[in-house]
Amino acid sequence: MTDSTLRQIADKVSAGERITFDEGIFLDEHADLFTLGRLANQVRERKNGNYAYYNTNIHLNPTNVCVYRCRFCAFRADLRDEKAYTFTDDMLRERVLEGRSQGATEIHVVGGLHHQKPFDWYVNVIRVLHETCPEIHIKGWTAVEINWFSYLTKKPYTWVLQQLLDAGLGSMPGGGAEIFDAEVRGQICEHKADGENWIAIHRAAHELGLRSNATMLYGHVEQARHRIDHLCQLRELQDQTGGFQTFIPLAFHPDNTKLDHIPKPTGLMDLRMIAMSRLMLDNFDHIKAYWIMLGEKIAQTALSFGADDLDGTVVHELIYHDAGAKTPEGLTVREIHRLIREAGREPIERDTLYRRVLREGAAWHVGDPVRAGLATLST
Repeated sequence: MTDSTLRQIADKVSAGERITFDEGIFLDEHADLFTLGRLANQVRERKNGNYAYYNTNIHLNPTNVCVYRCRFCAFRADLRDEKAYTFTDDMLRERVLEGRSQGATEIHVVGGLHHQKPFDWYVNVIRVLHETCPEIHIKGWTAVEINWFSYLTKKPYTWVLQQLLDAGLGSMPGGGAEIFDAEVRGQICEHKADGENWIAIHRAAHELGLRSNATMLYGHVEQARHRIDHLCQLRELQDQTGGFQTFIPLAFHPDNTKLDHIPKPTGLMDLRMIAMSRLMLDNFDHIKAYWIMLGEKIAQTALSFGADDLDGTVVHELIYHDAGAKTPEGLTVREIHRLIREAGREPIERDTLYRRVLREGAAWHVGDPVRAGLATLST
């Protein structure tokens, strides 16, 4: 029965047909890693050929002071903690100018929810960055932060997002999704914006023409059914809006968290989650192997298990390093090219919207989307 079911699913993958929730559970619980990898690689190459994408980016976490106390987080701090910090406008300018000097095309902005800062402070972060370096794309504020801003202002999500768009926001990251299941969220982040609000916020962003990413945090207290349900909910929203660009499976790092008794996901599980994501999310163009979390070797291997993107040069990343990540804070473009070429793939530098980045010395500009037929949202 197991072999025949697996053959039926493999035939559907080869035919480009959608895998059901029950078939996803079956694959997650019964399929061996190399079968998953082979099937996921079919989908990966059908969508993206031999390309492997990366971008030249910089991270900014404007504050680590946070009103929430998620059990899986090692980054947050209370206001009077020794490690607490908050960026000034001058510090924001210094960070984005540093990114420009390094050739960055994107700045990724996420952080704590500082309970003493009004919504205007968060808008000002975007405005200062945009006015200082308007050529750098700002990917900022997760759905959890948007939910908090709505709470602060008593305004709907669309209004909040429009204020940020007017200040210079270019797109949204996918963080804060964790696992959508309410029971699981009750164990790991009970006070954080729930799955329904996460979906509603991304729907509102897509309707405004904002592209966004999506994530899932795995390897903690969740089970296969929770992961597959999470992926199916993302797939359904993508059917409706087409606004997601990339999915990033995020491995749970337990060090320095309140869940440090849970063992870190193995490299085998990391590859399974990459492959399962590629197989379930048939309407997502890209699956990212976030090297700073997975490590260089697993991320490199993931390029044959469904992933087509390694993220970027990633300077000044704090959230996962505070949780015990041992990877370097950044890689050079040469090192990323080496990782990709060793995996037998062709490196393509992209901007946030998956347009090819063309460089002439220190100058750069963007060309057309690398893949013909890449959808664009109407605004």
